Amino acid sequence: MHKKMSNKLFIPLVLGVAVLFALLSVAVPNDYFFSAAYTVLLFIILSTAWNILGGYTGYVNFGTAAFFAMGAYSTVVLYKLTPGMPLLLKIVIGTVVAGLVGLGTGALTLRLRGVFFSIATLALSVVVFTFVVNWDYVGGARGAYVIAPRDVPFGFKRYIHFLYVVMVFLSATAVIIARAIETSTIGRGLEAIRDDELAAECCGVPTLRLKLLSTTLSGALMGMAGTTYPYFVSYVEPASTFNLSYAVNSIAMPLIGGMTTWVGPLLGAVLLGTVQQVVQVTISSAWNLLIVGVLLVLFVTLAPEGLMGLWYGWRKKWKEKGGAK
Repeated sequence: MHKKMSNKLFIPLVLGVAVLFALLSVAVPNDYFFSAAYTVLLFIILSTAWNILGGYTGYVNFGTAAFFAMGAYSTVVLYKLTPGMPLLLKIVIGTVVAGLVGLGTGALTLRLRGVFFSIATLALSVVVFTFVVNWDYVGGARGAYVIAPRDVPFGFKRYIHFLYVVMVFLSATAVIIARAIETSTIGRGLEAIRDDELAAECCGVPTLRLKLLSTTLSGALMGMAGTTYPYFVSYVEPASTFNLSYAVNSIAMPLIGGMTTWVGPLLGAVLLGTVQQVVQVTISSAWNLLIVGVLLVLFVTLAPEGLMGLWYGWRKKWKEKGGAK
């Protein structure tokens, strides 16, 4: 169903849903709702971004934290340089910076394949982390404060509410981009690379160009997710920005939801992100990574194609039994 709908209909539909979520949030008095929802929306963007390279193209990226940190620290730098710059402009700049780094990373590493590429992206995180820790302008290892302005834009009463609305539209943007790729010739080219890159090259698929596009878009969206983070936490330091949970969740959520479609990362992020927020309040946040690990093992062994794979399998059996008549 989601592949049959044209993008001309899908884009206004997603934006309409985003507007609806933004309008309904006015009736929510609890700030914790916005904090929890912000985190879930953050994971939607990260998992969708990871899936563009890891799911569509078949290149496993362990460098999520590096691109996320680039977006976050771009905001820190801009905050120090021009405190009055609008957040939306900082988001654009941080996204472009992360995208350019993604392009450079792709140019340097995409001739590597399989586990060698994954190790290279992990090395990128280590390099960026070391650079940030030793960069005094952004606080180095001690971190830096980013204070939200007193005058909240667009008439919002609380800044966390404004951040929530911004993240709703950023998540909608990420989903729109992912689906546009999936349903285009670009998506078919990336699928060919994932299935058999050598055969795709022999058939005339511009593999290197498509992989560069994939790394650029994936890195840009990960950076976009990080641009609002400094205002969310108010205090940015390397240990939290390069947190292992971002890298783990960005991989686990598409795996659990299903990596061959834009719906999978969205579904995985909503389900797993919500469970983590509930566990964090009721039990302890220390259980979050354990839950992710257990679910990963279960899905890899019992449902390697994720929830969407289960859905497609059930629908196929239903049609074979005559349910579609």
